[in-house]
Amino acid sequence: MSGKDDKDTFSEAAAANTNQSIDTARLDKWMADNIDGYVGPLEVTKFPGGQSNPTYQVKARNGSYVLRSKPRGKLVASAHAIDREFRVMSALHRQKFLVPNPHVLCMDDSVIGSAFYIMSMIDGRVFTNQLLPDVAKEDRREIFISQAETLAKLHSFDPSEIGLGDYGKPGNYFERQVRLWQRQYREAQDRDIPEMEKLLEWLPNSVPPQHGLSIVHGDYKLHNVMFHKTLPKVEAVLDWELSTTGDPLADLSYMLMQWIRNDEVFGGLAGVDFKAQNIPTLEEMAEAYCNAAGRAKIPDLNWYFAFNMFRLAGISQGIVGRIKAGNASSEKAHMAAQRIEPLAKSAWEYAKKAGAK
Repeated sequence: MSGKDDKDTFSEAAAANTNQSIDTARLDKWMADNIDGYVGPLEVTKFPGGQSNPTYQVKARNGSYVLRSKPRGKLVASAHAIDREFRVMSALHRQKFLVPNPHVLCMDDSVIGSAFYIMSMIDGRVFTNQLLPDVAKEDRREIFISQAETLAKLHSFDPSEIGLGDYGKPGNYFERQVRLWQRQYREAQDRDIPEMEKLLEWLPNSVPPQHGLSIVHGDYKLHNVMFHKTLPKVEAVLDWELSTTGDPLADLSYMLMQWIRNDEVFGGLAGVDFKAQNIPTLEEMAEAYCNAAGRAKIPDLNWYFAFNMFRLAGISQGIVGRIKAGNASSEKAHMAAQRIEPLAKSAWEYAKKAGAK
């Protein structure tokens, strides 16, 4: 889900150079001049992982911060828009929504070599395994329920009332998204997959009406949510790179994808004994969201699941293209080719459930 609806941020993530060094002396002086209460000197350590926008921990005498920057080098013009991240987080922080405090934005490349912003460092837990094996069984259900309720809270804000009325493009969100991923897939296509061809024809002609307008996170899944150190509740929502304004069902259906998928790259909860693991079912997650959002119900989600899998197939096809070009850096990139056809087949199964012939 693209922040500007015309960028392939996932694509750029693989190609971005994230091993950039930072001039700590220059950064130290800049922070002393721009952040109240800052006391140097500082130490900078890059967080592990394949973030599209390199992210670092900055340890100072007065405490720790997080620095998030654009990659260096030539970039797609609309990609890596950290000023957008800073803007949406600032607006939401003013509403006391659960985001790190964004302290200051620097668009001057001369400080560390690229634009960046500084935000607060939050001490909490991030889970990458949806089964939550390291969490007490009695806490697992509440962790997921808190995730659903936090998403409902995000969607409760009227973008125009919190200064984000122009944060996304007008019109039907999913119409724009379908066009985007059609184009991205065609540009990188290297084989014929019958189910993808059917989806490419069916999706544009079956887009549902938009169900409201909200801030859309764009990548709302478990490992982009930070939880309290000990309590089963959300402490902060992270990684706003793909945020925009759009249909709240985009985030909801994407979150619920965890319950219908299970693969070697992103995991999932398909086939899990929910009662035995004390993990809510898909229906219970949807109910928790609706209760928190004040919605009586949500529409049938089969179209949305078909779209999300189509989108993931398009993302994977883009990674394959970069593997062939020699600039895909993710250690899991080689698995992308194997995922495209299964995703397309699964997407078409959900499309048929939504009425496709």
